[in-house]
Formats: sequence, C-alpha cells, structure tokens
Amino acid sequence: MQRNLVVGLRRALFGGCVALGASGSAWAQATPEGEQQATNLDTITVTAQSRQQELQDVPIALQVVDQQLLDDVAAENLGDIDAFVPGLVVDAAQPTQPSFRLRGVETNDFGIGTDPAVGIFVDGVYGGRGGGVLLPFLDVERIEVLKGPQGTLFGRNTAAGAISLVTRRPQDETEARLRLRLGNYGKQYVDAMWNIPVSDVSAFRVNALFNHSDGWFQDGATGKDLGGENVWAARAAWQLRIGDNTTALLSWDHESLDQNGRVTTGIVPLPAFPQRPPVPVDPDDYLDPRRTPTYSDAENAEWRTFDGVNLIVDHAFTWGNLTSTSSWREYDSKNQTEEDGTNRADLYIDSVNTESNETFYQEFKFAGSTARLDWVAGASYFKEDARQTSEVNTNTTALGSILANQGFAAPAGFPFAPEGTPLLFVMSQIGQANGLPSLLGYGWNEVFNNTLETTAYAAFGDVIWRATDKLNLTFGLRYTRDEKSFSWFNGPRNAAEFDAVLNAYLGAGIPQMFLADLPPEAAAQIMYALTTSVAFVDPPAVVNKGITNRDKKSWSDVSPRFVVDYHLDDRTMVFGSLAKGYKAGGFNALQIGPAFENEDVWNLEAGIKQSLGRFAWNASVFHYRYDNRQSVRLIDPDPNNPVDIPRFVFDTGDLEATGIDVDLRWKVTDGFTLDAQAEWIDSKYKDYVTPEGVDLDGEPTGEPRFTASMGAAYKVDLAGHGELRFSARHAYRGRSRCNEGSDLQGDCGVNALLDIGEARDRTDVRIGWTAPKGHWSWAVYGNNVFDNQYVKGLNTYGRGPLGVVGATITEPRTYGMEVAVKF
Repeated sequence: MQRNLVVGLRRALFGGCVALGASGSAWAQATPEGEQQATNLDTITVTAQSRQQELQDVPIALQVVDQQLLDDVAAENLGDIDAFVPGLVVDAAQPTQPSFRLRGVETNDFGIGTDPAVGIFVDGVYGGRGGGVLLPFLDVERIEVLKGPQGTLFGRNTAAGAISLVTRRPQDETEARLRLRLGNYGKQYVDAMWNIPVSDVSAFRVNALFNHSDGWFQDGATGKDLGGENVWAARAAWQLRIGDNTTALLSWDHESLDQNGRVTTGIVPLPAFPQRPPVPVDPDDYLDPRRTPTYSDAENAEWRTFDGVNLIVDHAFTWGNLTSTSSWREYDSKNQTEEDGTNRADLYIDSVNTESNETFYQEFKFAGSTARLDWVAGASYFKEDARQTSEVNTNTTALGSILANQGFAAPAGFPFAPEGTPLLFVMSQIGQANGLPSLLGYGWNEVFNNTLETTAYAAFGDVIWRATDKLNLTFGLRYTRDEKSFSWFNGPRNAAEFDAVLNAYLGAGIPQMFLADLPPEAAAQIMYALTTSVAFVDPPAVVNKGITNRDKKSWSDVSPRFVVDYHLDDRTMVFGSLAKGYKAGGFNALQIGPAFENEDVWNLEAGIKQSLGRFAWNASVFHYRYDNRQSVRLIDPDPNNPVDIPRFVFDTGDLEATGIDVDLRWKVTDGFTLDAQAEWIDSKYKDYVTPEGVDLDGEPTGEPRFTASMGAAYKVDLAGHGELRFSARHAYRGRSRCNEGSDLQGDCGVNALLDIGEARDRTDVRIGWTAPKGHWSWAVYGNNVFDNQYVKGLNTYGRGPLGVVGATITEPRTYGMEVAVKF
C-alpha cells in the first residue's frame, strides 16, 4: 500500500506539472471555481555568486532550503536535510566525523591529512574540515546548496560543490522567540532567541539551544540506552553601523557536545565462550541488524567543544564596496566507537579518534557595478593547525583470540588444553597454577599521532558583462596556493600492567615452553606481538615505531569559470557554463609516506530557468571529469588469510559522470503549494584499480541513478482564530549501483538479508497551528512516518583479526510535538 501511495503521489505531481506546462492559461483554469486565485511565487534572494541576486537569475544549479522546510522536517543540522536535496548525501551518524557527498563526489577519509570535497560556509566563512562543520542550526535563515565545482567563487575544497548557510543578522526591533520540542525516545529540544536594539545604530542578537535524546537502541543484555544526543549551543551577534557607509558584524558561536558514540550491531553468529567465530567470516552467515539485539561492553563516547569568532566589516565607497571577513575557529573532539558489536571481552576492539584544530581566515573582497559590468575581486589567507590521535583499544583476552586466529592456538593432541584454545589462555592457566597473576583482561592500546600545518593563499576575480539587454557573459578566475607540513608518529603499544605480569612469566620460562616447539618465524612473531605490537594501525610502519616522520608539500592551481546566460524573455533564461573545481593534495594520516596530488574537476553544464508567475522550474544537464579522486580505504589485504589485519591505505582514481538536475515550485492557490526536485546521474570510474587489485574501469561508482524529493503544503485560514498548516514531504533515493569491488567494502549487496544500497523512501508530515498575531504556535510532526529502516554499511575492522563484523542502520520513525511563543 505504501509503495502504491508513493508511486501515485509521484505520478500526480510530475504528471500534473507536465500537463500544466503546456500554456499559461492552463494554470489559471486549474484553480477550483470559487477559490481565490493564487498570487505569484515569493522571490528568493541568494548570494551564490558573491552578489545579491534573484534565484532565477543565477546561472548555477542551485537549491535553496528555507526556514519553512527546516521546520517541516524538524531539521537540527545538515544531516537532517540531505534526503530532500537530490544529489546530496550527509553521513551524520558521528557529528565529529561527518562526510559530505554531492553529485557522487566526496572525500572518504576521517584523517586530517586530506580536505573535504564539499565546502561548508557560514556567512561566507569557510568552515574547515569535517569535525567542525556539522554544527547545530542556530538562527539559520536559509541554506544554499550549489551543485558542481565552485572553485572560482568559493575557493579551495569545493570540487563537488558548496553548502552556504546564511544566518539572520541583528535587527533594529525588539524580538524574542522560545520553542520547545518533545518527542519519542526521550527527545527534549529547546531553542531561544532574543534580538535587542541597543541604540539607533547597533543591536544584539542572542541564541541558545539545548538538544537531548535517549537514542533508539537498547542493550540486549542490560536494557541500557545506547546512542542518543546531548548538546547545547549558543550564538551571540552584535551589529554596529558606523556612519552612513560602514557596518560591522561581530559574532561568536559556541557548541558543547557530550553524548554516546555511534552504535554498532554485531551481525556474526557467536558460539558460546570460549569458542570463537570462524575466520574468515562467511558473508552468507551475516544476521540482519534490524532484527538482531545490540550488545555493547564499551563506554562509546563522542564529545566536542567548539568556539568561533567572526568579524565582517562592510564599507561603501563611491565606486563600490569593500568587505573584510575575519574568522577564528577552534575545536577539540573525541570519538570512541566500539567496533566489534559484542559484549564479549575475548572479542573486544574499539577505535578512538581525537582531534584539536585551530584555524584563522582573512578575506578582502571588493565589488562594484557599472551600466555594463558587475564585478567581484579579492584575496584570502587561511591558516590551520591540527593534531590528531588515532587509537585502537583492545585487551589481552581479545589479544589471545587474535593470536589464535593467526595460528597460535593449541594443536590437536596438545597436552595442556583442547584443540583451538588460544595459547595465551593456556599460558595464563599454567601461570596461575604456579602462583602468577592471570595474563588476561589487561588493557592494550596502539596509537598513531599526526600533526598538520596548512597555509593557503588565494586571489580571485569574477566579472559579469551585460553584453546586451538579454546576453550576459561571465568570466572568473582564482589562483590558489596550498602549503602543508605533515608528521606521523607510530608509537609502541601501551600495556603497562600486562608488561609487568608478562615479565614475571618470561622470568618463569612459561612462554618459552610453548615457543620452543614453534617454527622460528612463528615464535618471533608471537613474541613481537606480546612485547611490541599487533600492528592494528599500519603494518608497514612497524619499522618506524618510535620515529617521527615528516613531509612538506605545496600545490598551486588556477580555477577558471566561463558562463553565458541569455534571457529569451522576461521569464526565461538559458545558460551554459564551464567551471573547474580544485582540492589541495594531502597525506594518508594512517600510512606513513603516501601523499595525494591535488584533485581537479571540470564541469560542463547547460540549463534553463523559467518563472511564470506562480510556477517556476529549472533544469540543467551536466557532465564532469574528476581526476585524482582522493580516498583512504580500510582494506583486508587477503580476506581468506586470517593472519592479515585490515588497514587504511592510500587510494586514488578518476571518474566521470553525466546527469540532469530538475526542480520546480508551484503556488496552486494562495494556500496550496507544491515543489519537487530530482537528479538523474550516471557516474562511472575511469582508469581506476582498487587497492585490492580489482579493475573498475568503466564500472559504476555506487551512486544511484535517480534521487528525488517532493513536498506539498496547505494552509487553512480559521477566520480570526489563527491558521492551520499541513505539510508533507517525501524523499526517494534509488538503488546504489554495485560494482565488482563493492563487497570488499561492504557498500553494496552482501547477502540475501543485507541488501545494502537498496532504494530508500522517507516521508515526513507536520500539522501546525499559529495564533492570529503569530505570538503562539503549536505543531505535531512525524519523521519517517512509514518506519522504513535501512542498513547503512558494515564496520569490518574486526573481520580479519577477530571474526566479528558490525553494521549501522538508519533511524526509525520519530514523532513529537512542538510549542513556540514569540513577540
């Protein structure tokens, strides 16, 4: 029934729009008899080209997310809106390690050695890397999603596109708002705003937010809540008008996040202890995480503190305007995640990522216009200092299992224990029988430290030449230079308590008793593991343990854009563009030595934008070539060899894609509006061989062919008793297009139960009432009302050493109520 409803809605919306596109008179006739004819669509002003322009006049594939849409879907950060922006994918399961993909382009790496391919900007300020960009929405006016490379106007790290968040500035009238949202799974959300005019020339605007939920997982053994949210944030802005020509805006943002980490559900059937799951793991045996209890024996933790200060000064000259943007941002974060998805000590493994980051950004931008020219020019400076620690934690009980899976287990006929028993377990039993402490249960930590210093300079210019009343020609150019200094330090493993006990065992000659019968290489390997490292992070770095390695590189780039737009009439514009996107090179944080070259994306696009009063639609067709895609992948060098431990390796390749973007808005009547967006894309690899040696040249990259969203809203005037508003939004993401290497990453398919990459549907609804003067409002809402849950992906870090695999799944249905007061 749900599928039929969705299909029916799609047909009604798209079919109706096609029919109505025949002529303007058809739209007038579509209004029911006796009902007031709709007024025109509201004008949307954007700053996508560093100028204030009407959306329909901007020759860029651009989708605007306004405050109304954010309210309709109860959005709290960028991860809540990607389903409604076709082509955009935001993985927000871990706020300190998010990833962004646009039109199939992303950087798959959580390390500080690389940069994102999608640039995030807040009030024109570059947000930096992933750990500091997925912040709570505070007083956001609109979000502009620019698809395709934006290297000329936005600069570095916008190879896939840019997401620009625009916040509200302080106003000259007193204003205040308080909103409370309560929902299932212990949801408690409060935000408040107070706008305070100080004088005729200055005003303050203060925002605060608190967000908590218990999470929708419970431990299968203890019933304890897992996951959830716990964050508070604040923003303060002061705007000052200095004379008639100068305005200064000073703002401060703060966030404190302290919550449980990402939840992993184990999907490998476990035999009773002390037996271990078989290695290698058979994917056909995987369980469905949506129907499997979740067990955890770790205090998964994710926290971040963030502070940012921005100063924007605008000054008007007789010839144009000067804008100075200064920004300082700092955050510290930690992400600890259990990787095994079990509550068994002999299978325990977790990962910890800790990062400290400080950036400074300065930009001077000049802008002006004449009768024929509209120009922007400027220069910028960016400085970043970052430190990252990547850790793996386990214990010596699990170490015994790891060594047993590598062949160090009791053989048949062994006199001390049954066949297959980990030798470390047997040693511990013998030691205890001789009065020594157990070897099991001690902490084991391996750590990789990185530092990064980045300096980037840029100069840019962009000119729109109004060649005729209908023809505009745009030429833009940006020069960028990036300089990076990077270091790696792979320290010895940390197991101080275990070392003290092991020394007592070595003194008693117990390990030697077992090692004497092993081949010399095997004996050396087990002694290395016990005394030095299991090499979780990077086996090739074993020879560099305790040694700091450094590298320094620089990259330069020139990114042009050429645009032609022609106005067929006052309502219709066609355009064509050629633009380049650029992302600086970098380093693999978890593999000593490899360095990435810079990424280049060339995008050719042609489109049409038409506004016909109360109906507007835009469409564009694009083709891009993406060279030297940067990625760091977790691979198992040989899935059939249990001795190999998965590791993160350097991965580059090329790809190309052709696609179509479409969006439309229709104001059917004054109270009834419809909108729809869609993207079709054919994305394929070009000249790419995976680190495992699989040739994927010509194969799909995994990006689905089709994604779409649609929305409908209807307002009812209650004749002096306020207004009711009904809204519904539906999002669809097509099936991922698998390739020969997908199963190696757990990105696609897997088995009959786990159809990873299957098509996804999500439907959100909201009903709200607003008082006559707008001082009070209430609403009830439901997100994912049909309770569709999907397997997002697999965590295969423990597959090789321990025979365990975890999975993550999308959110279930959530619902709640909201009350707000404002004056």
